[in-house]
Amino acid sequence: MTFASKITITRILMVPVFAVLALAYGYSVKTDHANETLRSWALGVFITAAASDGIDGWIARRFNQISKFGAFIDPIADKSLLLTGVITLSMVDWGVDGWRLPAWFACIVLLRDCIIIGGIRILWNHHREVKIAPHWSGKVCTVTQMIALGWVMLKVVPFSPMWPCLVAAIFTLWSAAEYIRRGIHILRGVNQV
Repeated sequence: MTFASKITITRILMVPVFAVLALAYGYSVKTDHANETLRSWALGVFITAAASDGIDGWIARRFNQISKFGAFIDPIADKSLLLTGVITLSMVDWGVDGWRLPAWFACIVLLRDCIIIGGIRILWNHHREVKIAPHWSGKVCTVTQMIALGWVMLKVVPFSPMWPCLVAAIFTLWSAAEYIRRGIHILRGVNQV
């Protein structure tokens, strides 16, 4: 196993740590005794895990440690972190007056990923080659989702988390539509997607 893959596995192991810290902070907010140390630790673990995504990719490319296992496990680690963040921060308030991600946003994010996984399964069942390559809309979707997460966790801007969630939801739905379009082209055997 390469060093880059070990970093990726470490990122996966950080996901439950973040979830426990985030939920514990949320419950401390609920009891009107917000433990800011828990918030800082949750934020630190999340940022470290998110940063490790760039680090393991750089190491894999720089030191020629690109492997099939790494290519397989890296998107799983990324999705685990992102989905855990979205679900966790939609379950508990991180501040007064419902300072959390709206449940509808978490549903849209989960639905998109279920559609993509289901589409890949359909393509495999029809013996179609599936090259897992992100589309630019998927990258923008991920960035806007991370901004929504950061909006809640950092609590820097006093505007409701609803606003970044609306922007992220638009790109999430756009990305889902693009992946559906690409999947239909692959299923029909069209080379140009």
